[in-house]
Amino acid sequence: ETTAAAEGARGALRADPFAMKPFCGYNMADYWAHWLEMGTKTAPEKLPKIFYVNWFRKNEAGKFVWPGFGDNSRVLEWIFNRAGGDAAAVETPIGHIPDVGKGAIKVDDLNLGDEVVKSLFDVDAGVWKEELKAYGEYHAQFGDALPAGIKEQHDRIAERLERA
Repeated sequence: ETTAAAEGARGALRADPFAMKPFCGYNMADYWAHWLEMGTKTAPEKLPKIFYVNWFRKNEAGKFVWPGFGDNSRVLEWIFNRAGGDAAAVETPIGHIPDVGKGAIKVDDLNLGDEVVKSLFDVDAGVWKEELKAYGEYHAQFGDALPAGIKEQHDRIAERLERA
């Protein structure tokens, strides 16, 4: 969502990785190309791990599903363990998610119920296909400057979603 630093409607969804757009003084495609190049300069096991977390998933009633800030450490614990190679995960079209059934994230004491816990980790291929479509439109504005690695990753995710 847009923040106070960004122009436009506050709270509107937009593509802005790490909320850097208002502070980036050059073409975002060049910015991404720089970081993709940096990734080639060291061994893969030394690179930082990247995790996608949606703390703000809402249920049908418009209420946040995740209990709140105080419980974020549960997810961070899984991230630390996963980065260290010691956390159960399930492969999905968008990457690996915690294997809650194997206790990867401790949720038993949250009293959320099985359906709520399942919804927290649900990967809806239809929703993600729409997300990818929006990102494809966003990426199109960069034309030939878009790094090949971004397009290749986008295509790999789209392919996995089609098979899901």
